[in-house]
Amino acid sequence: MEMTLVKNEPKYWEYIRWVRNHPSTQSGWVTQSPDITGEQQKKYMAKHNDEYYICLADNLHTCGYVGAVDGDIRVATDPTCRGKGIGSFMLNELMKLEPTAFAKIKIDNKASIKLFEKCGFKRKFYIYTKEENDT
Repeated sequence: MEMTLVKNEPKYWEYIRWVRNHPSTQSGWVTQSPDITGEQQKKYMAKHNDEYYICLADNLHTCGYVGAVDGDIRVATDPTCRGKGIGSFMLNELMKLEPTAFAKIKIDNKASIKLFEKCGFKRKFYIYTKEENDT
């Protein structure tokens, strides 16, 4: 499978929202939120469109997205495409574009920890919170 990153554009906004809201993806985010509406997505993407990239397999099938907002990495692989090296590809390509980007990962998000370590990232900080509803 040939993979490439393309710049984000409005035609991909709904796809990003779908992947972000997918139940298998949503639990891994540091900032939990209920399903993001189409209007919320449009507003967010209008501001951050240029900070995201879409991964295409064989130059046509969307299989994930990656971005760095204020240097903070956001990455998600389409649930139908996992286990094919797409996450590693996206992260490695993003680091060529954003070499100082970093990631905040939930302690229990084993898949993201594995991905970032596989791509050469090292754990540097722990962040403690006193929120009762941390998930």
